[in-house]
Amino acid sequence: MTTNVAQAQACPECEEPVDLTGSARLNEILECAGCRSELEIVALNPTVLALAPEVEEDWGE
Repeated sequence: MTTNVAQAQACPECEEPVDLTGSARLNEILECAGCRSELEIVALNPTVLALAPEVEEDWGE
């Protein structure tokens, strides 16, 4: 699902504005320019950002 947005949301880590211009997709990963945290779009309309989950090693499990 995509939506056209022309707004900025605050980074949940450092409160720096994250530009969301263009097409935003649910579960899209963005990077905060202020703190370099990876952010995930977890909701659209209104757009909600959250810290993206860390990729973990599964050690072959």
